[in-house]
Amino acid sequence: MTSSIGNVASVAARAGGSVVRQVRSVIDPSAARPANGGHPASGWLAVTVLREPSEIDTASLPAPLAEYGDRIEVRVRPASDDKGTELAARLRDRPSSGSAAHRLSGKDPQADLRSALRRAKQLIEVGEVLAVDPAPHGKRSATPAGALLETWTKVAPKAGVR
Repeated sequence: MTSSIGNVASVAARAGGSVVRQVRSVIDPSAARPANGGHPASGWLAVTVLREPSEIDTASLPAPLAEYGDRIEVRVRPASDDKGTELAARLRDRPSSGSAAHRLSGKDPQADLRSALRRAKQLIEVGEVLAVDPAPHGKRSATPAGALLETWTKVAPKAGVR
């Protein structure tokens, strides 16, 4: 009997730890990755564009990147295995990694640049920035998890997949 109680407690402790890790990864995505896993040490953020390198002119960048002006460095080079072009950008004055609060409030310069790169990729490939229609189900219930999900959904276009 004592053995089965110990097994149940062990399973409950592992499940609790898993839940805590999941919640922490939603609140602070960098907590789910190793140190410096979210931002490359060099600061370069890159997207692969389905165009030849000669078709991308760094002197006349798409509007999302052009708005940064001299605050960013941009490089263009062939992607590996001849699969298009790597368009990379980094901030010249790189701030330290933003906190979870900054990311959730939308004040993360790296996230803004990442979003600008994705929008520039869409403009180069398709000619417009594609937008998702709003969720048809309206607002989520006012539970703590629902509120967190609403907040994260508003910030998601900047954060992207990391």
